[in-house]
Parts: sequence; C-alpha cells; structure tokens
Amino acid sequence: MQLQLITFVLIILHCMDYTGCQQHNSPRHRQHKSISGVSSECQHPGCLTCSVFNGCLSCKPRYFMHLERIGMKQIGVCMNSCPQGFYGTRSPERNTCTKCKSECDSCFNKNFCTQCRAGFYLHLGKCQENCPEGLVRSDTKKECVSPGCPAECESCVNSETCTRCRSGLYQLSGRCHHVCPDDYEPNDKLMECTLQVHCEVGEWSEWSPCSRSGRTCGFKRGQETRTRQVLQYPSPFGKPCPEISEIKECLVKRRKCPGGRRKNERREHRNRNNRKDKEIQEGRRERKKEKEQERERDTGDQEDSDNRNKTEHRHRRGHDTQPVSPEDSLVQ
Repeated sequence: MQLQLITFVLIILHCMDYTGCQQHNSPRHRQHKSISGVSSECQHPGCLTCSVFNGCLSCKPRYFMHLERIGMKQIGVCMNSCPQGFYGTRSPERNTCTKCKSECDSCFNKNFCTQCRAGFYLHLGKCQENCPEGLVRSDTKKECVSPGCPAECESCVNSETCTRCRSGLYQLSGRCHHVCPDDYEPNDKLMECTLQVHCEVGEWSEWSPCSRSGRTCGFKRGQETRTRQVLQYPSPFGKPCPEISEIKECLVKRRKCPGGRRKNERREHRNRNNRKDKEIQEGRRERKKEKEQERERDTGDQEDSDNRNKTEHRHRRGHDTQPVSPEDSLVQ
C-alpha cells in the first residue's frame, strides 16, 4: 500500500508540470524511451526514468527510491543505501527507503532501532525514555547500562565487582579476564578462572621379592618392582602425575622349585581315583562271590529235594510189590 501511494504521488507531481508531461508524452520522448528506457533529462546515475522537476520516477536494480523534501516539494532520488533515519525495504516492484520510528535516530527495520534520538535510551533494540530496573541511562551512549560497570562487565554490583562478564571473558573474584592469571585455568563451562590442581602421589612401597613370570624360583635373573598411590589427580592444566611404578633387574642363586600345590593336588586326586577304583572292584568281587554262593545253595537244595523224591518213590513202589502173608490176611 505504501509503495502504491509513493508511486501515485510521484505521478501526480510529475503531471502537474505541464511541460514535463507534454515532453514525457511527446513522440520524440516516447521514441527515445522505447529505445533506451531512460529519459534524457536524468542526471543521477541511479535513475531509470525521471522528470525535470520531480527527479527520479524509478530506479535501476539494487537502488533504493528515497523522497527528499525541498520546501513543499518532494524530489525522488535513487541511492545505494538509505540515509540515516531510514531503512531499506526491497520488493519485486521497487526498493524504497522507509522512515524509522520517531524515537529512532537510525534503525535496522521498523521494530529494531540501532541508535536513539536525544531524550531516548536504547535497550534491546527499543528506544525508551526510562530504563528498566537495575539499569541506568547513559547520555553519552544513549543506552541503558549497568550502574558504573566496567566495559568488560555484562552486569555488576558496583564499579569494582562484576557478576557476569561479556562473551569470551572469564570471571575471577569479581573481575573479568581475557587470560586467567598464574595458578588459574579457564573453565569454559562456567566461564570462570578456577584454581589449578596439581597431581599428588604417596611414598614408594618396599621392593618386591625378585621374581620372574610370577615365580620366585627356577631362575637366576629376575625383576623387582615397587609402586606408589595417586593421592590427588590433576586438573586439565595442572602438573601431570609422575611415574607410579618402577622396575629393576635382580640376581638370585638358582634353586629348584619344590612341588607345588598343583602337583600335590594332582597326586591326591590320582590317589582318590585309585582308591575309588579299588573299592569298586572289591565290591564287584563281593557281589560275584555272593551270587556264586547263592547259586550253590540253590543247587544243593534242588539235589536234596530230588533225592528225597526218589527215596519216597522207591518206598512207595516197594510197599506196593511186597507179598501179603496169611496172618496179615486173617487180620484183615
């Protein structure tokens, strides 16, 4: 809407000049315009079309149209960038310079001031007559600033004690530092200078017995070792820890290793297995002997039974074949 209004005003001002309108509508002007697209009266290098009395009517690409007031008259000027108090607005139709808010001396857009007029103070892109709580007005900067804070402070309690530093600075005891003092190191997480912590170690232990591959016998050359504990680990910039273990060569009189526990265990295990096998074999022999005795008993009982049966059978047969005497028959 604003672009259309500016265009309409320029056309009216141009047509109020009869000579300009007549010249603009003359066949010669139309012919010249149809050839080059630029009026012969344009003196400014950024103008695309213009009139004698109203200046630029349109601008070349990348130029901004700015209306300068001369008394009651407005003249169109094409500029590379907008003057102070105006901000540039680009559109497919044309690029124009738009005036900042009344309290802004310069601005980035209609909602963000970069410098305030006299009597106003800049805070977060706004020009205000009064600063927020905790900030004071600076007439030299025309900004709302912390009360008496040094330049490197983001906020402070007084002129000597910062509570927050600007970006890239480290705080220490109320002051802001680009580089932390000696014996301090930067903490990028807290943005503070913290005290360096150096490594601390304990006393050395006694030398271990001379050994080789975990054995203390069966060799002549071996090694002895000693160690010490870390009592305090260092911070990232602190002094690192020294060696916490040492090894030195040693000589001993070669001696044979006695039977070890594993050998005894293997012997005991073998003896247990032998005893177990012996017990199993004895148990088998006992069971076999018992079975044989039982078989013999069963065989003897069977023979006795057969003999008794035979004897009884003979007795019965003998009784049946014996002759009957006359006396026995009389008795009957």
